[in-house]
Amino acid sequence: MTLIWGTNYAIVKSAFRDIDPQAFNALRLVLASAVMVATSRLAPRLHLDDNFHTTARVTREDWIRLAILGVVGHFLYQYLFIGGLARTSVANGALIVSLTPIVITFASTITEKERTGVLHWAGMLLSLFGIYIVVGRGARVSAESIRGDLMLMGAVVCWAFYTIGARPLMARHSPVGVTALSMLIGTIMYVSVAAWNLSGVPWRSISAATWIKLAYSAVFALSVAYTIWYAAVRRIGSARTAIYSNLLPIVAMITAYLWLDEPIGRLKLIGAAAVLAGVALTRWAHDVRESNVP
Repeated sequence: MTLIWGTNYAIVKSAFRDIDPQAFNALRLVLASAVMVATSRLAPRLHLDDNFHTTARVTREDWIRLAILGVVGHFLYQYLFIGGLARTSVANGALIVSLTPIVITFASTITEKERTGVLHWAGMLLSLFGIYIVVGRGARVSAESIRGDLMLMGAVVCWAFYTIGARPLMARHSPVGVTALSMLIGTIMYVSVAAWNLSGVPWRSISAATWIKLAYSAVFALSVAYTIWYAAVRRIGSARTAIYSNLLPIVAMITAYLWLDEPIGRLKLIGAAAVLAGVALTRWAHDVRESNVP
């Protein structure tokens, strides 16, 4: 998941040179929804495990929750995330998105009574400090970026709500099924709002590379990574899953080094080490807590 999302930032950002951001995202959601719905329908025939399908009936209450998740977790989140990413710098975006584990952990502690000790919080703060070292020096607040920064902050809140709100459904249904249905609902709303953006797309001028980027982002960044995220939420909880998103700037840094020949200095290596140490500390905190449970 971190490998996919870490490389996705640069791929999506570069595609905006060819196509309107919201139009790109609308097409991406349509393709991802088709993949997810098809996968959820084929899963029983392929005898896949319970991460892909379930025999539980979708109740009226489930549909209501799925509709809310579709609006918040796919429509609003995607609209704010893509709009924010298009209006601010990669450094600003990485720093704001790195607040996700803190928001999710705080919300999980309140709403789910998910236990998080001092070591877990220390690990998150250590990772956040490492992310600042890696990308924070390039972050700038300006009149142009402030709107994008605020949109990304709103996206972080939406993602936290989506992550925690979907967990009760995961107790009865598969991650693929929940993601497919909520994504389909969100996509229908998104396409209706982005219809104006889609109408202005110069289809003939879009390069083959942009179509490939769109397909990669739809299949991997949305379909595959979302499934991994919720399989992890179901198994290890929202707070522990969220901390792994702090690895995204490290993946992005390595990607820039390998593909763009951007140098990795000593300071960035120290920051990367702090991020990894923070993630390891949260994992160790969980193991310590589990070993102390009678």
